[in-house]
Amino acid sequence: MEQEKRDIRSLHLDELTEYVVSLGEKKFRAKQIYQWLHLKQVSDFDRMTNLPKNLLHILSEQCVIRELKKEAVQTSKQDGTKKYLFILPDGNRIESVLMRYKHGNSVCISSQAGCRMGCRFCASALGGLARGLTASEMLGQVYQIGQDTGERISNVVVMGMGEPLDNYENLVRFIRLLTDENGLHISQRNVTVSTCGLVPEMCRLADEAFSITLALSLHAPDQEKRRKLMPVAERYGLGEVMEACRYYFERTGRRVTFEYSLMKGFNDTPEDANALSALVKGDMRGIPCHVNLIPVNPVREREYRQPGAADVAAFKNKLEKNGINVTIRREMGRDIDGACGQLRRRYAEQ
Repeated sequence: MEQEKRDIRSLHLDELTEYVVSLGEKKFRAKQIYQWLHLKQVSDFDRMTNLPKNLLHILSEQCVIRELKKEAVQTSKQDGTKKYLFILPDGNRIESVLMRYKHGNSVCISSQAGCRMGCRFCASALGGLARGLTASEMLGQVYQIGQDTGERISNVVVMGMGEPLDNYENLVRFIRLLTDENGLHISQRNVTVSTCGLVPEMCRLADEAFSITLALSLHAPDQEKRRKLMPVAERYGLGEVMEACRYYFERTGRRVTFEYSLMKGFNDTPEDANALSALVKGDMRGIPCHVNLIPVNPVREREYRQPGAADVAAFKNKLEKNGINVTIRREMGRDIDGACGQLRRRYAEQ
């Protein structure tokens, strides 16, 4: 049986150094390879022109540089947002989004091909989970979008397809590689990771001592409504999830963001706003946090619809009157496949 090749772009510099030394090479060769992989972002060993031929031969025999294939790009005529559909080496498809803001370019990446969390308003969960992505496949989305646009990426959000904390080891490896001073060196403060509320992994992430932002997909002001939307609420009650949010702040000093998708007639009433205010003010006990309101992206296979602009504004105003720090997420790329997973699903149906 042929031995599986090393996913070389997923190796930390110290791991790559250990590997290179085991081949009888000098340590400095590892840093040269690392720069080719993460700064120059080559996908072919033969392009590593300052390495000896015998080393290049060994690398090509024993290692692989996982490359994503760009299958489709949609560009919004309204705001220039770009949605990418990539094909992974095994044929699975994932989505990524480039959003341009005044403060810089932000890329939203996927962490899994599909998702097994089953949230009932989400397109990514339709069809279930194929697999988690490797760290190099997560990096590849950032690298390819940067190469495609020729523009610097300053912010990375792991909020695309999949539940990032359900792919924990690869996620943590990705964060370390993305923010490594020897690579792209994006500030950890410019990295956001979203979760539907996997409590043990939230606590593990807190203990990693990163400076990233944690975003909790809350979407309901109480346990009963959350259970109707999110099967994960059957495993972890809202009290447990909020306790994990407090623990995250205590360990990192980073405020937590609560993502709240507004769904017409379900969680967008004045009573819901008051319940959400009480939850945040009560459970967070004065700890800095932020509510990000998201008018839900309609998904053909799902029943939930977006409330009108006046109702969204009224909900925000009610939260503000209750002393909650709140914003309405700017809607980007409304004229292209909006909800994460829709573009992938459309191509899968062809």
